[in-house]
Amino acid sequence: MTTLLAKRDAWLVVGLAAGLLGVLSWVAPNAPVLCLTLGLATGGTALAGMVTLPWLRRLKMGQVIRREGPQAHLKKAGTPTMGGIFFLPVALAVTLLVLAWQGQTLSAHGWAVLLLTLACGGIGAVDDALILLTQSNQGLAPRLKLTLQILAAVGFTVWLWQQGNLPTTIALPWNLTLNLGLLFWVLVGFVPVAQSNAVNLTDGLDGLAAGTCAVALTGLGVACATTHPDVSVFAIALAGACLGFLVHNHHPARVFMGDTGSLALGGALAGIGIVTQHLWLLLVLSLLFVWETVTVMAQVWYFKATKGPDGVGKRLFKMTPYHHHLELSGWTETQIVTLFWGIEALLWGGWLLGSRLA
Repeated sequence: MTTLLAKRDAWLVVGLAAGLLGVLSWVAPNAPVLCLTLGLATGGTALAGMVTLPWLRRLKMGQVIRREGPQAHLKKAGTPTMGGIFFLPVALAVTLLVLAWQGQTLSAHGWAVLLLTLACGGIGAVDDALILLTQSNQGLAPRLKLTLQILAAVGFTVWLWQQGNLPTTIALPWNLTLNLGLLFWVLVGFVPVAQSNAVNLTDGLDGLAAGTCAVALTGLGVACATTHPDVSVFAIALAGACLGFLVHNHHPARVFMGDTGSLALGGALAGIGIVTQHLWLLLVLSLLFVWETVTVMAQVWYFKATKGPDGVGKRLFKMTPYHHHLELSGWTETQIVTLFWGIEALLWGGWLLGSRLA
């Protein structure tokens, strides 16, 4: 039975990859190059995982499961984590390879996105390493972790400020624009921190974060293919890396991405959306991540607001983020992941349709 379920989930990954490749070949301005990028990154990451997983097992880099989480997840203890250490380098290598093949290099904006991605991934790697070393859920102290994320975002903001060629406007639907002036730079500093934490919260089920991020990155990559071709290649390479990672991460997962991967993916989404001036699209594609974050915040607020003399409050959800609420309501991991992938695809499809009609 377990083998049959694993095969079913593997076919879901194949379906997602085929769907993204099909849409990419249909709507992308530079379809042949981007399809090649997606294929190389997917295949390269799948192979890298085959090489890296035995090494992670030998080093006993097994996930420590939170006791306060769903009890069904306790059986996942010991599954190798820090998968971001093999899919991020593949995405970078494929990006540089494809750009070199085209006789191009990364622009200043491309380097800004790349360095933000690596900085967020580095913070996540330190957090993961501390958890593994202490064999507890106590990695980086929350305030220190947040401070490091803010510093990475500030560095990204200063880099862009010094370039001096990024408009302080946000493109809205129906050819409308919103000029934020100096507030734009506050937003630039805020979005990477918020986005990386939102993706991190979403990374709670096998294949959930990798699949949703693959769709979101493809959407952003297509949107900026004409104006920022180098950033587009990086977005598609990272989407392909997510697909290749899913080969090993679909249910039942043989490896988790850890904060190394989830914080990096969030940082990449934020950086790409900012430098390509697609913050509105980023918001649309991030609605799922925003919802996951909002459920956590609402749960904490409601618990504190309804706290009685005994110090115990009420809960809005059975558990947060929301995917855990669904899980405790009887949904299987595969059902939840498929639903979230589908919602993310609908968000992108809705934006594509809206942009065509506008």
